[in-house]
Amino acid sequence: MKRLLTALALLAAGTVPSLSLAQEQNFRVGLITPPVHVWNKEVDAMGVTLGEMSGGRMGITAFPSGQLGNEGTMLQQLQTGALDMAWLTTAGLTLRVPDMSALHAPFLVTNIADAAKVLRSDEAREILDALPAATGTVGLCYAMTGMRQIMAKDPITSAADLDGLRFRITPAPPIQNFFEMFGAAPAPMPLTQVYDALANGQIDAIDMDHESILNFGYFDHAKNMLVTNHQLFGMVALVSGRVWAGLSDEDKGIVQAAAQKHCDQTVDQFVSEEASKLERLKAIDGLTITENVGQEFFGDIVERWDAEWSAQTPYVERMRALTASF
Repeated sequence: MKRLLTALALLAAGTVPSLSLAQEQNFRVGLITPPVHVWNKEVDAMGVTLGEMSGGRMGITAFPSGQLGNEGTMLQQLQTGALDMAWLTTAGLTLRVPDMSALHAPFLVTNIADAAKVLRSDEAREILDALPAATGTVGLCYAMTGMRQIMAKDPITSAADLDGLRFRITPAPPIQNFFEMFGAAPAPMPLTQVYDALANGQIDAIDMDHESILNFGYFDHAKNMLVTNHQLFGMVALVSGRVWAGLSDEDKGIVQAAAQKHCDQTVDQFVSEEASKLERLKAIDGLTITENVGQEFFGDIVERWDAEWSAQTPYVERMRALTASF
């Protein structure tokens, strides 16, 4: 009995490493995407992987569709340890980590296969090193949600048609700046509000990936689509720094390996399915799609954007050098 009481006292004081190694951990993971989205399916699968790798000690409870708030709110929750993990867009992180803006450089790549190469590069991985100090989180790995396209209520025949349009964007300075350079009026708003905003005329256009266009049915109210591939759109699997510090080295290795597996599977799935998703969009009645709208459509946007953002982060030039080798 004395030995048991001593062990319990040590456990309460947090001084029994052997017992802490065997702790059960159910990670709460926040996402802005709906349950049908690839991210959500991979997060659920990651829970299974964690269970298998930890002998049933680890699991996941997912909170989809922004149930816990927008990305900024979830990032604050990660900082305090109120939330364990989140899959957040690289765009949302640019507010805290300016170097990540380089991943949103216009026409950094022109296809999704090259986008995958960027997110798997050493240069991209280096940017994650800034996350603990800037956000109180640890970036485990990158994934993505496809290339960005433009959808609008009215036809867009030239970049001049963007002038004055109310464009829903993901709240991020590099994206906002891109549209402002055309005279558009960026309207940052959560993903869950976009459909209604199109329906009631609050916004005129959006930039969005194929997956979300299909999942949310934005073509109901935006009948004109330009296949521009003007920007890759990444994701970072984050874990709270406080939660990470409380894990043993062994458990950190399990979490890192499980997250990497499902980040990789997410990227591979988007790469393999991008073309078929476009074919599904082409089959939608009433949706007018203009393909192969390349960089030349947007004039000197790359030079103008790079001139502004190269002054803010050296990774713009580093990323351009990287993709020039593809």
